[in-house]
Amino acid sequence: MLGKTAGGLYWMFRYLERAENTARLVDAGFRIALTHSNVRADEWKLLVSTTGEAAAFKDRHDSYTSANVVDFLLRDTSHPYSVMSMIESARMNARLVRTALTREVWEATNECCMTLRDTLAGQIADRDLPLALQTIRQQSALVRGALHGTMLRNDIFNFARIGTFIERAESTARILDVKYYVLLPSVSHVGSSLDNVQWETILRSVSASTAYRQVYGGEPRARTIADFLIFDQRMPRSLAFCRTQTADNLAHLAITYKNETPSNVFCKEMNTRMDTLNIDDVFDHGLHEFLQDFIRQNNELGAKIEKDYRFSE
Repeated sequence: MLGKTAGGLYWMFRYLERAENTARLVDAGFRIALTHSNVRADEWKLLVSTTGEAAAFKDRHDSYTSANVVDFLLRDTSHPYSVMSMIESARMNARLVRTALTREVWEATNECCMTLRDTLAGQIADRDLPLALQTIRQQSALVRGALHGTMLRNDIFNFARIGTFIERAESTARILDVKYYVLLPSVSHVGSSLDNVQWETILRSVSASTAYRQVYGGEPRARTIADFLIFDQRMPRSLAFCRTQTADNLAHLAITYKNETPSNVFCKEMNTRMDTLNIDDVFDHGLHEFLQDFIRQNNELGAKIEKDYRFSE
């Protein structure tokens, strides 16, 4: 496969996943706003900072209001990492690799783009935000379903899935990290009912509330939620699930091309290190520090994949 085709598939599904996960991050912030009597501007600022786009926001807006943040993260087409911009980028990549996709995947991607153009065409009122976020998630899921239901399990499929899981792993890590930067107003609230409500919101933002209760039962707790979203290999948005799937797809590519690349080796080493840890180690080290280290390594893996498979050629 040509490197540009591989890169087009990889980035098509990274953009789709990132768009969905940006919507999930906004949803986490919005749900917490509903639990606070007052939502301070610095909390919206920290939500933007979690996406890594604080500088871009500052160039466009003077204040961190909910309306400005929602507009920036969802609708602003001058910002390359807004949901609408990423959906447009996903569609552009899909068009570039059109012959590698089934008709169903292409049509689902095209429909996703057209639907979200309509949904995000105007300013979104607070009362309409939950429906807009739900529509973003649903449209992304339709493309993913078309991929699973119609694509041959070959290198095309593997590059698409690697893009999905590299992006999803980073997103889950960032959503967990938001707990410490946005959701907890005071150290005095640790262990309180408010603290538990906020952790419940984290579960809902990654569609994990029901799954969590099936595993743990009872009220959500910080340590068990972090354990679930970091280490549980059954949870499709956990860090463990994402890194395992990435390793499997890279292994299939190594078999297909009869070549184990540096990205294969790095991914195995990363997983081996993770397999030696448990949630006590993570909290002893510091959850924020662990998540930031994971994001750094995940980004390094993504860069190695791009280099190994020559996406720019």
